[in-house]
Amino acid sequence: MRRIRLAVVGAAAIALITTASACSGSDGDSAASTPSTKASAKASAKATSVAQASDQATVKTASADKLGTILVDEKGRTLYLFEKDTSTKSTCDGACAKAWPPLLTTGKPKTDGSAQSKLIDTSKRSDGKTQVTYNGHPLYRYQGDSKPGDTNGQGLDQFGAKWFVLDADGKEVKTGGDTGGDTGGPGY
Repeated sequence: MRRIRLAVVGAAAIALITTASACSGSDGDSAASTPSTKASAKASAKATSVAQASDQATVKTASADKLGTILVDEKGRTLYLFEKDTSTKSTCDGACAKAWPPLLTTGKPKTDGSAQSKLIDTSKRSDGKTQVTYNGHPLYRYQGDSKPGDTNGQGLDQFGAKWFVLDADGKEVKTGGDTGGDTGGPGY
């Protein structure tokens, strides 16, 4: 009986080791992964991370070419207001929120740089998540901005209204991009 038990335990250990070694390559990735599945997973993770709430979102300022000092998030990504929002309640959800991910937080948001703490607040979205607002404007990022400093969403007219960056006073900045949002790449 004891020999059978040892044989079963030994076989299980060998199976576990074999499975683990077959599932990992030298870099820890699955042997079955292909470059396209790796790229797809990486893109999916990036899109998910953009829309996820930060524990304590930070709104700070940065200097952008032609736009002056504007609001950005803790990673330096440009923040926008949506002219269709006429209160602190967001009107951007569904496809709009995928193209323009809201700046979410699970804790009390904070400010840095010349962003003013008296202007930062939060608002509940229709999905129950908490969105950061600044001077009464719900804040968003733009999926078309691929890196910190991009302001490709400036002046775009999408989902029923225009999108603009904000200055440290929480006012929309219309210079440098009101003609269609092609203000270019990095500005800070």
